[in-house]
Amino acid sequence: MKLKPLDERVAIEVKEDLVEKNVGGIIIPDTAKEKPQIGEIIAVGPGRTNDEGKVIPLPLKIGDRVIFSKYGGDEFDIEGKKIKIISRSDILAIIE
Repeated sequence: MKLKPLDERVAIEVKEDLVEKNVGGIIIPDTAKEKPQIGEIIAVGPGRTNDEGKVIPLPLKIGDRVIFSKYGGDEFDIEGKKIKIISRSDILAIIE
């Protein structure tokens, strides 16, 4: 698969939903909460361009495992894999 995101977007293969545990006994319906997901970066765009025309690269690389917002970006099925193309701002953390 050849995939090249533009600007400061990344392509992520979705791996799993994060499991959220309820400690206080308060039940919130699944439709009312946004659950982050875990995935692996499979392609990275070149980065954003600043006002002077210089490209600022992203601090991400292919193979990084990340936590990202479930409802950010666009989701596709490519070659039987669930792929999301999202903006850098939708990535919450890198899992080390």
